[in-house]
Amino acid sequence: MGSVNTVLGTIPVEELGFVAIHEHIGYGMPGSELDTRWWRSPEIRYEETVPKLRRFAENTRPYGAATFVDATGICNGRDVPYYQSLSEKTGVHIVASTGFVGGDTALPFFERASVEYLTEQFVHEITVGIPGTTARAGIIKVGVSRGFRMKPLDLRIYRAAARAALATGVPIFTHLAVDVEPAVEVFAEEGLPLHRVLFGHADDGVSQGKVKDRWIAAQGGRIGFDTFGYDLELPDPPFWGRPRAERLEHFLGYLRDGLVDSVLASADANCSPLGWPGVKGHTVNYLFETLLPALRENGVTEETIHRIFVELPAAFLDQQSLGQQSPALSSLSTN
Repeated sequence: MGSVNTVLGTIPVEELGFVAIHEHIGYGMPGSELDTRWWRSPEIRYEETVPKLRRFAENTRPYGAATFVDATGICNGRDVPYYQSLSEKTGVHIVASTGFVGGDTALPFFERASVEYLTEQFVHEITVGIPGTTARAGIIKVGVSRGFRMKPLDLRIYRAAARAALATGVPIFTHLAVDVEPAVEVFAEEGLPLHRVLFGHADDGVSQGKVKDRWIAAQGGRIGFDTFGYDLELPDPPFWGRPRAERLEHFLGYLRDGLVDSVLASADANCSPLGWPGVKGHTVNYLFETLLPALRENGVTEETIHRIFVELPAAFLDQQSLGQQSPALSSLSTN
């Protein structure tokens, strides 16, 4: 029986139920919580967030449970005591992440850190706890900085994430799936099998033409169709939006071609964004309100839906022993 770290403790993978694999309780750039224009009190954030998570819990009842994987990471508004309170109040399992959305979101302290230091940071948050709490991270976040090109800090973070994943068995998910060759090379050098990596946002509007998603899948990587709901049909669509039918067809193409085991899906919605207005009306519940009905209308079976949102994410989040002894854990135990 496998297990997954949630903010309220480690649980068997069988208890995850329906999994939204890439979401945010609240994401913002470093310091955004101090911006008076967008600042939200804890009470306001609670009022915005709890109904969305309760609705998510209601929607997932046929699947046994609800799991919300928070992709925020270090420096971008991660607030584990708040997540714990939300989980207790709504019954939704929340999985917190270590790592960074991208090198350009890391504060200068981490920007100057070595691969060894970053590895130890990630391993500590997975095996001991996220600072100030006993909650342990269940996944590692990495990303490509602005400009769609890997920068030296991004590559150090990717290498540290690979080492931490090997040491602890938790998986990795990425922000963007562009300029991916250097990332794949780093993972290969570190001996991390690509089925432990979810290459995210392969479906967003600004990445099209820059993502070699079929090539990634052929290497064994998982493809994140995780911006469902960011549709150009919205009244005020975001710059990364995409026509709804185009994104859906992109996804259905994988299913028709027998590549269902290569994909994971989510909405990348913010319950209560930090330092920006967010996208009005876009929530994790888009998955139930729009995506699942569209899949059914296009002949996708309940068995396939269950596989995409229950079986495959459980296998991905499972803390797997990859059969390697990591120096990261050894060094951590002596500090």
